[in-house]
Amino acid sequence: MAVLHVEFYSQSLIRPVSFQMFLPNDPREGEAAGKIRTLFLLHGYTGAAGLWGHEALAEKYRVALVMPSGENAFYLDGISTGHKYASFLGRELVEYLRRTFGLAMGPEETGICGLSMGGFGALHTALAYPENFGMAGAMSSALIVHGIACMKPGDANPVANYEYYRECFGDLDRVEESDANPEVLVEKLKAAGRPLPKIYMCCGTEDFLLEENRRFHRFLTDREVPHVYRESAGGHDGVFWGEYTPKIMEWMFG
Repeated sequence: MAVLHVEFYSQSLIRPVSFQMFLPNDPREGEAAGKIRTLFLLHGYTGAAGLWGHEALAEKYRVALVMPSGENAFYLDGISTGHKYASFLGRELVEYLRRTFGLAMGPEETGICGLSMGGFGALHTALAYPENFGMAGAMSSALIVHGIACMKPGDANPVANYEYYRECFGDLDRVEESDANPEVLVEKLKAAGRPLPKIYMCCGTEDFLLEENRRFHRFLTDREVPHVYRESAGGHDGVFWGEYTPKIMEWMFG
């Protein structure tokens, strides 16, 4: 197993960026060399790349685990210069991995998974770039678009203020109809007759984001979008995510 810290210059973010990667490059006895699949792991709000671990899962499924930093940007293209996080993750980083490591060569072998803000990012990225990501795992997803819609200058909630949300999501008066809303991306893919990524969602029954996840589950069900949705006892914490990360990897790569 190779444990890598990679730095390169991002045109989307206009600065040097780095990501962590676990690469299972040790051949198993008696096993022919095969294609290594790729899973992007997205951290949550206030989180950082490289905190997941899961080397054993990377080895078990022969999957390269790529852990980029989304800072606190919701993995979206912000409105200011150098804040194109969706473009960075969904296109530029994928292209870099293809050129440099021969990874993430097609959607059938590439998944994306995240928790909280990263769960939102996994859904949004896979729906925005289905040509690159064939599978999305979304844990305790911060599907907050409807909750922040129509916030005004001076408004705030316990997480952040109006200025923060506007930077990440754009015009909050129009955010529900914008591409920052995963529901809009679903509708666009269906209208165009394009295939949607496979989706696995889960949320704890004691999680403060439970109703937001149920709402998106109902939305997908109403649009007849195939997906897996799971609820079980748990909060917005590492215990719940530690339970479901192996389940999602088994669903993707087992």
